[in-house]
Amino acid sequence: MPINIPRLLPARATLEQENIFIMDDERATSQDIRPLNFLILNLMPEKEKAETQLLRLLGNSPLQVNVNFLKTSSYESTHTSKQHLEQFYTTFPEIKHQKYDGMIITGAPVELLEFNQVKYWEELQEIMEWTKANVTSTLHICWGAQAALYYHYGIDKFELSQKCSGIYAHQIFEQNDTLLRGFDDEFYAPHSRYTDVSIEAIKNNPALTLLAASEEAGALLIASKDRKHVMITGHLEYESDTLAQEYERDVKKGLQIHVPENYFPNNDPSQPPINRWRSHGHLFFSNWLNYYVYQETPFIWK
Repeated sequence: MPINIPRLLPARATLEQENIFIMDDERATSQDIRPLNFLILNLMPEKEKAETQLLRLLGNSPLQVNVNFLKTSSYESTHTSKQHLEQFYTTFPEIKHQKYDGMIITGAPVELLEFNQVKYWEELQEIMEWTKANVTSTLHICWGAQAALYYHYGIDKFELSQKCSGIYAHQIFEQNDTLLRGFDDEFYAPHSRYTDVSIEAIKNNPALTLLAASEEAGALLIASKDRKHVMITGHLEYESDTLAQEYERDVKKGLQIHVPENYFPNNDPSQPPINRWRSHGHLFFSNWLNYYVYQETPFIWK
């Protein structure tokens, strides 16, 4: 089944070329089913790239998903056109009276700041508090995961000695959790961050379950026992060349950055990287949509 997105959203053309099943409002309203209503708080600077990456994975499901995009009111993005934001995004005061089956809070390039130094931290806290009663399950990605662990569970982040960037092998700790249904015993996922969270702090929190982690990159997947919150510190939504683009950007800035680990063939940035995480990215989002959202959300919100 398809995702329902605005007809003029730039991501639409890319998704149609990839045969992702999408539809517009007119066709969606003729479907005699209860679609899932999703909200994406997009904190990434290049919002159109993030839109395409996330919609690609949300669209690979037998469920019909209606998607709305949310922007912050307390901080205005400088990397996305004002026209795009006005046409496709809404603000929290405009939607806080609604209920959503699922929500995604993306990462943001602010991880080296203390949480209370982030310009939109107060607004984000209000949104995360609102999700407790108004969203069935919220997926938090990268810095969004660290923000959720800090706000909901009191687990702070810490700075790494060097950036964690590359493709890392991960082991599963909860074989029977439906979020990992169909996963290999060892699977790969991209990471791209300067900070981390303590695995011991996660394990010692009775409200959380550590689902998957890497010896090199640390915790990857964490879920709350009530399935309300899922935190992923890596980027299963990344495209094949996303880490390459980030590496080239950092090199041009003159940063002391290492080549992403286990990414380029022979560790050679001149060679195109091989995608080793695509299938698990699709599987992860499909499992979350089905088991944590669709199977848990009420047919009629009260």
